[in-house]
Amino acid sequence: MAAQQYLPTNHNRPFNNLLRRLSDADFKLIEPFLVTVTGASDDLLYNPGDNVEIVHFPCGPSLASYLVPNEDGRDVETILVGREGAVGGIVSHGFLPAYTRITIKVGGPFVRLRIAKLEAAKAKSPTLRNLFARYADCMLAQVFQSTACNAIHSIEQRTAKWILSAMERTDSDLVPLTHEQLSTMLGVGRSYASRVIQTFKAEGVLETRRGALLVRNRDALALRACLCNNAVKSHFEEVLRGVYPIEEAQPAQQPLSSAK
Repeated sequence: MAAQQYLPTNHNRPFNNLLRRLSDADFKLIEPFLVTVTGASDDLLYNPGDNVEIVHFPCGPSLASYLVPNEDGRDVETILVGREGAVGGIVSHGFLPAYTRITIKVGGPFVRLRIAKLEAAKAKSPTLRNLFARYADCMLAQVFQSTACNAIHSIEQRTAKWILSAMERTDSDLVPLTHEQLSTMLGVGRSYASRVIQTFKAEGVLETRRGALLVRNRDALALRACLCNNAVKSHFEEVLRGVYPIEEAQPAQQPLSSAK
């Protein structure tokens, strides 16, 4: 692909494209304060109202999810964040109450950095500050696109879009997702979500596994999806070229630094 030349190449760093996009000088400003942890699916990172003190960088196939609680007790997902970015204190400068619930959607390695250390590094480096400002712009673009998508696209289109988005970030045809999780994520009843999955299954697009969906025909799934993912990827390429995950082989994992 044309974007291949812009892919982050710092494979001695954690497998997070945003961290690998940093210059050596900027990465050294935060490297001593990075803490590596392993998160499990459904682990809670923030509840609404929590003080945002730590930014979390998903690495490799790890995924985090922003969820907006509603008065009926359901959480509706707004965006997924994988190795292209980070969650917590990115759009703001941190130290503010979290507005959404942030959970781990797909477990795996995460790198944590205290907001105070990130802000101190930003104060020293205009280039680091600029990169995170551009990522904040990309994240807002995802939120805007998600809002438009929820308003105008069908449940079928949104389901196909979400599955494709998860596949891109995890480099896997097996997406950990139950019918209950899908219904909550899309803000619809479980029976509706199950009908959509059964339709895709009958058409040979995917199969169901225990707690997961196995995609059998990615091209057919893409035909059923809206174009919202493409719009987000195009914006990423304009603002932070090479950061959004593309079809690439995951490099061999280097030993992650120990907690500090």
